[in-house]
Amino acid sequence: MGSPEKDISAALEGGDGRAAQAERVCEAIRHAGGYRWVGLYDVGEEQIAVLAWSGPGPPEHPTFRATEGLCGAAVEQRSTVVVGDVMADPRYLSTLGGTRSEIVVPIFAPDGVRVAGLIDVESQHRDAFTDADRGLLERCALQIAPLWG
Repeated sequence: MGSPEKDISAALEGGDGRAAQAERVCEAIRHAGGYRWVGLYDVGEEQIAVLAWSGPGPPEHPTFRATEGLCGAAVEQRSTVVVGDVMADPRYLSTLGGTRSEIVVPIFAPDGVRVAGLIDVESQHRDAFTDADRGLLERCALQIAPLWG
């Protein structure tokens, strides 16, 4: 088994298009962290839209307003959002049934200012995400930023 960085580098290779690369990146991140569900999202002016995902099913909301959910909060705050119990957070917008905790990491555009994408990771367990998970996912966000460049 390779390192997460090597696995993500391998996922980014190939000329088969951005969507295929993004799908492989989701798989690599999911495998690296042992996560239940991983999604990558495009962030537009008005809308957030799923680009790729890996897990037991597609997101319940493949597109939603850029101000909604924990994804919208990560865009607005321009920083990682970690919620240990999504049922206690009024910002939560369901992605996958049975989710109990979620972490959303912004991916910045090449200008370093605008949030262009998001990594969204969901768990069926409360308080599932540690500082180590945050560090891993924030490093992944830096590594995969070229998908939005």
